[in-house]
Amino acid sequence: MADLTTLRRSPLENLHDRFRTARVPGERGVTLTEVPFLTMVSVRVDPGSAAFGRLGRQLRVELPSACGQVASAGGHSVLWLGPDEWLVISQADPDALVAELRSSLAEDHGSVVDVSANRTTLELNGPAARHTLEKGCPVDLHPRSFSPGTAVATTVGRIPVLLWQTGATTYRVLPRASFANYVARWLLDATTEFASAQVP
Repeated sequence: MADLTTLRRSPLENLHDRFRTARVPGERGVTLTEVPFLTMVSVRVDPGSAAFGRLGRQLRVELPSACGQVASAGGHSVLWLGPDEWLVISQADPDALVAELRSSLAEDHGSVVDVSANRTTLELNGPAARHTLEKGCPVDLHPRSFSPGTAVATTVGRIPVLLWQTGATTYRVLPRASFANYVARWLLDATTEFASAQVP
């Protein structure tokens, strides 16, 4: 049987060349890229249930328990979305990961759903990345409030996204696929000022 994954097209494939030409180098540098086809699995389970612990053991990390928290291990990152909801982001095969996590639910109530096609991932990186986001994101992104390993549901350019800081100057923006083109173009526009010399 043919490998159908070779036929996939990311929501932002049409902008990849634009991402390359829009890169801004230097002290005010910023780059935007797409990280397509990440496995994303929605997990819903009662945090007081036995399944909660089993899921953590399967992922080799305890599921986060508070807003903003991200737990990572074994190639998986788990983002807290709500008191009983998490998003697992991974490079693992989605079918295999879903099967493993569903087996961990056993007889307990809960759900494990592959939502990989629901979103794509934009990565914003560089000294000006935070300043770019601050133009259209209501979250306080100052390091005293938002640091690597933090992820929240918010908006960028008025579009709902998940925002996840993965490094000191690196952020991942996860819009729904249908809004990805708008969010990417908004971010590209927001980076243009950093290509010019800073006004004293």
